[in-house]
Amino acid sequence: MIYLDHNATSPLLPVARAAWLDAEDKFPGNPSSPHRLGARADTVLEEARQRLAKILGCAAPDIVWTSGATESCNSVLQHVAAGLTRESPAEVWVSAIEHPAVLESAWHAVGARVQLLPVSASGVVDLIAFEQRLQHPRERPALVALLAASNETGVLQPWTEVQALCAARGIPFFCDATQWCGRLPAIGLGACAFVAGSAHKFGGPRGVGFLKCPAGAALRPLFRGGKQQVSRRAGTENVAGILAMMAAFEWCEQRIAAGGVEQQRGRRQRFEQDLKAILPGVRINGAEIDRLWNTVNVIMPDVDCRQRWVVKLDKAGFAVSTGSACASGSEHPSHVLTAMGLNHREAARALRFSSGWLTTESEWNSLLHAIERVQHELMPANSRTISE
Repeated sequence: MIYLDHNATSPLLPVARAAWLDAEDKFPGNPSSPHRLGARADTVLEEARQRLAKILGCAAPDIVWTSGATESCNSVLQHVAAGLTRESPAEVWVSAIEHPAVLESAWHAVGARVQLLPVSASGVVDLIAFEQRLQHPRERPALVALLAASNETGVLQPWTEVQALCAARGIPFFCDATQWCGRLPAIGLGACAFVAGSAHKFGGPRGVGFLKCPAGAALRPLFRGGKQQVSRRAGTENVAGILAMMAAFEWCEQRIAAGGVEQQRGRRQRFEQDLKAILPGVRINGAEIDRLWNTVNVIMPDVDCRQRWVVKLDKAGFAVSTGSACASGSEHPSHVLTAMGLNHREAARALRFSSGWLTTESEWNSLLHAIERVQHELMPANSRTISE
């Protein structure tokens, strides 16, 4: 099976596996325990904080270890919601293309105070409209949330510009960098008030992640029951998981520094060019703007939706994802594609291919050939006769 669904989860990198096994042997103690084994575990956690802080460009005490980006996102929204009052008109501004971990957390935490930031047809948040909205004397949100890169389309967002605009006005800015980390340089993310990341998106283990918090500020804990991490997150830290995450993160950063992004982007671009050649009607979402080097989100040709592309490709030996379920009227199309202006029928034909650092060009080429075969199978018989 050729795996091309890294935006959902990325297989464990060898360096992460080695780091996890090594940590399980060397650091069996609870970091909160007073004995030497506990102290050793606590020491390596603090060293890991220093390593992550260096990558992000922030201070080590700003880092909170979590179980992943979903917990981190929930923590941020619950923290902000707890600080709102009935008397305050402050809202929470969230881009319309956020991951559900942010959108649903926001709706649950602050309800009607959520205001969605629109995006263009290319899937980029409207920076001019955002800045104009900030000029209004009463428009001072309690939080602005914008992901760094879309998990569905790979489209890069102007998070650095939004962060600067927020910082100039003293507005907390939250960046969900789950898809960015491990694929593009992470330095600079530390300037954001809050940053969420998840190990399994870049080759670390599942069930571990981080939250970067505002420097020197208290975080209202989402979990209670212990005083770990300066009372910001209760629960025994996953020492082996954290060390494996850092091994994977540093390995990815090394690949980025060595120029790996350009090589991988070239592979994606060649695949897209060849795909458009064999399927003239295919449309690549966000094709005209910057995207993650690993992500291709396409609207496939209009064939019988009951014959699902993802199922056909799975049988052909390729693990890919669908941007929206081809299903009954009770199911909704992708909110990301809808925000970009696609209708239900178009969104129902979306496929997402997402690679990893170890994906080869031959695997991209094999996918291309498989798509061509599946397309031939899905075409109505009369269409095949005409084309042939």
